[in-house]
Amino acid sequence: MPVNCSFRVLREVVGKRFPMSKAVLIKYKDNDGDLVTITSTYELRMAESCVGDLIQNDPDADKGDSIGMLRLHIVEVSPEHEPPLLEEEEETPPVSEMVKGDENVSQPSLVESAVEAVHSKIDSTEKVAQEEKTGRQEEADCKEVEMDDWLFEFAQLFRTHVGVDPDAHIDFHELGMELCSEALEETVTTEQAQNLLNKAALKFQEVAALAFFNWANVHMCEARKRIPIDGSAAAYDWVREKYSRAREKYEKAILIKPDFYEGLLALGQQQFEMAKLHWSFVLAKKDNLSQWDPTETIDLFESAEEKLKAATEIWEKLEEQRANELKDPTTSKKDELLKLRKKQDGGAEGDSSSVGGQGDVSPEEAAEPTAVMRSQVHLFWGNLLFERSQLESKLGVPGWKKNLDVAVERFRLAGASEADISIVLNNHCSNEKVADEHEKKAL
Repeated sequence: MPVNCSFRVLREVVGKRFPMSKAVLIKYKDNDGDLVTITSTYELRMAESCVGDLIQNDPDADKGDSIGMLRLHIVEVSPEHEPPLLEEEEETPPVSEMVKGDENVSQPSLVESAVEAVHSKIDSTEKVAQEEKTGRQEEADCKEVEMDDWLFEFAQLFRTHVGVDPDAHIDFHELGMELCSEALEETVTTEQAQNLLNKAALKFQEVAALAFFNWANVHMCEARKRIPIDGSAAAYDWVREKYSRAREKYEKAILIKPDFYEGLLALGQQQFEMAKLHWSFVLAKKDNLSQWDPTETIDLFESAEEKLKAATEIWEKLEEQRANELKDPTTSKKDELLKLRKKQDGGAEGDSSSVGGQGDVSPEEAAEPTAVMRSQVHLFWGNLLFERSQLESKLGVPGWKKNLDVAVERFRLAGASEADISIVLNNHCSNEKVADEHEKKAL
């Protein structure tokens, strides 16, 4: 290697001498015979200073004629174990330029300069250690921790050397989201995607309507627990408030999904329950019926019947559409209808015994839930007209007999037996009036 060369130059010489080695460690033997790794120009100077000491300690060497020779040991290592080349190596001037003086004045030898540098470094280290020892008591109460410059520089050097980018995952995430968005944009523009998106929108619409529907059912359950009520206004007002909240939630469900016939049926039920609440409260207070205004209560009965009619029309249209789809030979549509039927019946989706294990829906099986639903509608309608006829009979409103006859017809359409219908008719308030008249004539 050149005389007084820097560690950078030494690395270049070693690299040319051993071109097949990607990374190496440059070592020398110290006075104790241990191999020491050279990582800077300063340590290279210390290695050169050890040459003179080795000659003095060698008893076989000729002290007068011996020329000091530095033997370096090259060890091949993996790249991550190779010591980094510090930036200050580029700015370190050679020893010949550091020593300035008159040409006539004899300059110290290379070995002497290195030794002096070592002693100077040792003195400086001892001085710093003494200062740190004396100032340690003053900094004992300081709890703030500051990062030293060398630690930050080491972290930057380690990051550069190893090739670790702490922000790489963020870039990958943004790139992945960008590619995903591009793929979705290309997919959602197709005709098949639009069909799927429309189906998804309808499902979300149904879920939102069901949320308000179930919310209203909670208020209805709370109100029914306080019925029958006594003549106190507090209980009446509490139940009426619950019914009113239920009506608001049912109306929101219908607003979200206008063809939500279950919501219309429930809203009709709410209006019917509210009308019965008004009537039962008047009877509980034993007010004079001739002075009571029944307009609001009768309007509630009419509103309930209108909701029932609208819900029935929507349901019949949906049933007709499902019946037409059931005739479609496409198996997927049949499976979908089968799942819908089982959902309505509360059956298990995985039970294949009800359909022969093949997913085929027979006409009888398809008509069964429809018949049950139609029976429930007739029964609800009959109860509504029956209660209204009782109110109108008590008040002497004409037309109550017609509503009672239609109610009986609805009971028969619902599948009620004649015995059950006779029991219901015997409990009608008009029979009480006839019985009272017979008692008066007997007296």
